Amino acid sequence: MNDTSAALAFSALGHPNRVAVLRLLVQAGAAGLSVSQMREHLNIPATTFGHHLKAMADAGLVRQSRQGRALISVANYTALQGLIGFLMEDCCQGVFSSPISTQMESS
Repeated sequence: MNDTSAALAFSALGHPNRVAVLRLLVQAGAAGLSVSQMREHLNIPATTFGHHLKAMADAGLVRQSRQGRALISVANYTALQGLIGFLMEDCCQGVFSSPISTQMESS
């Protein structure tokens, strides 16, 4: 994970409906949910639902597969853990001194 892939993932989550979809898929577990099941739970209009789901799939946050005629979506837990790990990898290590504070210390 790097800044660019993290930004893509966060951009894909940049709408409340997308966050709701991802949270629902996390709750559903490894079995995932079909598009119709997700829409039943979330009451998101069909006209925009596909767009939201595609954005998250393109960012790698959701995996999709066909089961007969149904499109099943599953949260990509590896990608989600990678994003969380990327954000937390330098936690609580402090920050580098800025040039201004270094100049003030040497005065």
